[in-house]
Amino acid sequence: MKTICTIISIFLVALLTTATNAQTINWAAVRPDQKHIINANIGWDYAASYGIGYAYKFNTKIPFTMGGQASVPAGENLADDFKTKLGTQARVFRSGDFQTSVTIYGIFRQYQSTLVTLRNFGSEFIGIAGLYRPKWFVAAEFGFDKAITTHVRGRELNKEHYPSFQDGWYVPTGGNFVYGIQTGYSMKSMDVYVKVGKTVDQYFRSTAMVPFYFQFGVNGKF
Repeated sequence: MKTICTIISIFLVALLTTATNAQTINWAAVRPDQKHIINANIGWDYAASYGIGYAYKFNTKIPFTMGGQASVPAGENLADDFKTKLGTQARVFRSGDFQTSVTIYGIFRQYQSTLVTLRNFGSEFIGIAGLYRPKWFVAAEFGFDKAITTHVRGRELNKEHYPSFQDGWYVPTGGNFVYGIQTGYSMKSMDVYVKVGKTVDQYFRSTAMVPFYFQFGVNGKF
């Protein structure tokens, strides 16, 4: 049983070590008539990854967006591993050029290997604060990605070596903190941005050989 728990723990760490990447928005450069924001990005998220996203902007007293994102690591079988998110981002404070926003997402993701398939439900909370101008922005971000529950299904090779391996739902207590910076340049109908930062587990111990994340992305606004 100890061996089985060790195997599960290893793969849970592999699943949970996914950098937090909220959609990047220059609030000072989005016009009231631009309600749709589409995104495409590439980067390093414990592996080379590709992502797309969409958000709908509401012009309320506290402006906010609702939408979703999906990302996959680079590789031959793109459907083996993936991450999807649905949620909202809101600008909660503004004083001149200084603005603060928060994001809340629900997450569903999958990690698959020759031994096991993991499907996880989680949540993500991020705070972003910085200077926003119509042509550019620079901000700091800090967030937490929490795994709530994970379904573990052993594959044939795994069960051959560990016959007592039990499929089922597990409730891990793991999570990751992220902190970094983001900056970008804004045009009339497009933003170009870069994000860099570091990911650590909730006990502030590195969980990967390269615990840094990077993302280059483009937003289209219409």
